[in-house]
Amino acid sequence: MLNNPFCYVPSAEIAEAARALSARIDASPELSALFAEGKMLGVLQVERPDGTRDFLYAFSGRAGEKSVMEGFVPPIFDYDPAAIVAASPEESKRLQRWLFEQYVVLNGRGERRSILEIFADRGLVPPGGTGDCAAPKLLQAAFQQGCKPLAIGEFWYGRPPRKEVRRAGCFYPACTGKCGPLLAYMLQGVAVEPNPLESDALWQLDRPVIRYEDETLVVVEKPAGMLAVPGRTPRESLADWLSRACGGPVYPCHRLDMDTSGLMVYAKSVAAQSALQQQFEHREVTKAYLARLVPGRPLSPVKGTLSLPLSADYYDRPRQMVDPQNGKPAVTGYELLEEAADGTALVRLMPHTGRTHQLRVHCAHETGLGRPIVGDRLYGGIKAGADFSGRLMLHASFLAFRHPGSGARMSFTSEPRL
Repeated sequence: MLNNPFCYVPSAEIAEAARALSARIDASPELSALFAEGKMLGVLQVERPDGTRDFLYAFSGRAGEKSVMEGFVPPIFDYDPAAIVAASPEESKRLQRWLFEQYVVLNGRGERRSILEIFADRGLVPPGGTGDCAAPKLLQAAFQQGCKPLAIGEFWYGRPPRKEVRRAGCFYPACTGKCGPLLAYMLQGVAVEPNPLESDALWQLDRPVIRYEDETLVVVEKPAGMLAVPGRTPRESLADWLSRACGGPVYPCHRLDMDTSGLMVYAKSVAAQSALQQQFEHREVTKAYLARLVPGRPLSPVKGTLSLPLSADYYDRPRQMVDPQNGKPAVTGYELLEEAADGTALVRLMPHTGRTHQLRVHCAHETGLGRPIVGDRLYGGIKAGADFSGRLMLHASFLAFRHPGSGARMSFTSEPRL
């Protein structure tokens, strides 16, 4: 069964094939020059019609000016991007539509459909570059050759990009904006593992712990792996759990990522929710987190402030990017608490703003601490042999606010084992 391209740990065979591909690029002056700027590469293990196993290789987009290179599968459709760039806005739009009509892809049932049709079925317009990522190139080549896909992986080679968080040699999931609808079609007829992110089985969830409750609000410790509020899947959220535990509806006042554990406050009325949300908006709430970082460069200075503006990666939500031109201000205070014998570091993080994935990006990005949080699949990448039972080592450890009824200052502390 093919691993799910949106959440996976690379198999030993895929990891070895990726190392061999990287070594081949390193040994070739031409290839190393083309890929040195940084490129997402892909490997697909296939079973050929005669029963033998083989590997296919691909690169995303173009390398330099090249879209076709020996040893890599061809693009789904080859074209000259300069023709679109040089066109007027109206002509460019018409050419882009025509282009996506030419990108005709196969699926596991042998059916054919253009990218334009695939996205139109969902009421969407394909973003620029759809179909040029490594994964769809690999699947298209496999189907054209009559091969059965067995295992897939996409990994970063070369320098990290300026905005995104990518680490050389680490594997990453397929993007959701471009590849989400496209791979969903191409993988029809292929036995694919379920996405573990859509199941509570990804982690052995702890039970939530109520730390304080009165007629106005409830403070609770959220376990890692539990949604804070209902999402698009039928998974139970902390808000659902609290509504039952408290005997009535609760209203979220802020968010924690599903992967993050720690202290949260929920209101028991819309009025209390509004009062607490205003405190968050006006930065009257004090928050602190504990995080364990992967081994890496020494943290110097050991205490300071990070200011890296963030914007959403439109084509790969919920991933965020460091974007000095268009990003929203994002400021985080940090303090090194310990350097452990295993090379990891425990830090305290104090967010002064509340951007999506702010702490995760500020830790992982090269211009931040340069050391991702342990267990971070999005920004740390995945190595071969990684264990998905491990959790993101990020915990909301301190929360202080004014009670919306009495006005009394309330503070809560949680000390996890990270």
